[in-house]
Amino acid sequence: MGAIADDRSTPELDARVGLEKLATYPFLIATWVDDAGYPVSAAVEATVDSAGLTATFAPPAGLTVPTDRPVSLTGSHIRPQPGYGYDERRHVTVWGRATAADAVTTGDPGSTPSNGRVTLSGQTAWGWDETEVPFFEYSERSLPQSRRYFDALSAERGTPVKPKLSFGFLTLRTTRLPFLTATIIPVVLGILIAASHGAFDLVSAALTVIGASFVQLGLNVANDVFDTVQGADDANVTPTKFSGGSRVIQYGLVSLRQMAGLATVFYVLAGIIGLILLATRGSTALLVIGVVGFIVSLGYTAPPLKFVYRGLGEIAVALGFGPMMLLGAYVVQTRGALSWEPFVASIPVALLVALILYVNEIPDRRGDARAGKRTLPVRFSPRAVIGGYNVAAAAAYIALVVGVVAGILPVPTLLMLLTIPMARRVSRGLAPNYDNPYGLMAIMGENVQLHLIAGLLLLAGYAIVIVAGAIAPGVDLFLG
Repeated sequence: MGAIADDRSTPELDARVGLEKLATYPFLIATWVDDAGYPVSAAVEATVDSAGLTATFAPPAGLTVPTDRPVSLTGSHIRPQPGYGYDERRHVTVWGRATAADAVTTGDPGSTPSNGRVTLSGQTAWGWDETEVPFFEYSERSLPQSRRYFDALSAERGTPVKPKLSFGFLTLRTTRLPFLTATIIPVVLGILIAASHGAFDLVSAALTVIGASFVQLGLNVANDVFDTVQGADDANVTPTKFSGGSRVIQYGLVSLRQMAGLATVFYVLAGIIGLILLATRGSTALLVIGVVGFIVSLGYTAPPLKFVYRGLGEIAVALGFGPMMLLGAYVVQTRGALSWEPFVASIPVALLVALILYVNEIPDRRGDARAGKRTLPVRFSPRAVIGGYNVAAAAAYIALVVGVVAGILPVPTLLMLLTIPMARRVSRGLAPNYDNPYGLMAIMGENVQLHLIAGLLLLAGYAIVIVAGAIAPGVDLFLG
């Protein structure tokens, strides 16, 4: 509620705006604390005079409105939306002192009202309207106040008091486990391409998937740590389920120190598995891919590289979750052999995973700009950003078709073209939701599904190649 929430406004202005808002509600709730210290609330109908900073109402039946302590009037509204939740949420509360209605005109606070009504003289107000500030953004803007409350409560009780979440949900939120598909898709694809070339080892394949997953989990957690340290997550007041980090540090669910320790554990576990693979299936190529992949992963948000802060996040993500993952998995299976096929196959995967980051940065752009995080949506206009999405998505499909026509990729991989309508829906949904982070969530979700389904169709294509090779060894599924 703009003027009410404006720290620069005077209390009188706050009260006046609050009373103007209050006048729009047919029924109000009068609240005060009784002599025994218990809160009392009752519905009333009031006549509001915002210019005079007053609201007059009849005391609720059987209750006496005190004149020696603060009294408030509250108006609120919410509309249920079956299958969706709620919308049209708004709320306003005005605090002040109540007097007998006649006392306002006679100047005698102790006079007896002839009509039994009381008048609240507004002093302060607070409110919020979803048409002005979305509910989730309002919640995020209230975080500092929430943290002060828990700090004060902890000091009062002499023991730490903080929010809690069940272990399962906390684990999912902290690690962003569902996003592991960004790793599993390219790694399994690299393994299948190697298998189609006659190279497959189950133990090393499993270790590769686990090790690569630890790398991504370390990256996910480390991003929260470095974005918090550098102020990006705290500056973001419009996070969504797909953007803005896990928020577990901001919500007090996990400490910064605990997150840093968890990231270290994930990276150490990934390193141990990497050393095992080097010792058992190793090659110079695997060593180089592993070192470069580690640098790209940690340097994504960590100083001094901070790729995402320099507008290079998409390139880092494309390299890390495209060629690095896919070629690394392929090299493990082939004991160091390289081929153009896994590299070309990694291009559409790399572009589509980079587009996940690209779209997810759109709702974060204002907070990112305040924190000096110069992502592409921060740097460029909406039209340029949407055009960039279209170019990159088209390039993913063009790379696939060129790879097939050139005889590098097998024909069944063209199954990925079935996802073109999804890419078009994402593209069409960007412009109308560009400035609405919560309206954009459905588009971000479809963009994540685009990468997943495209990857699954590529996997299906190579599964067809492997099965066809086993059933009919002479069948050639490549052009040229």
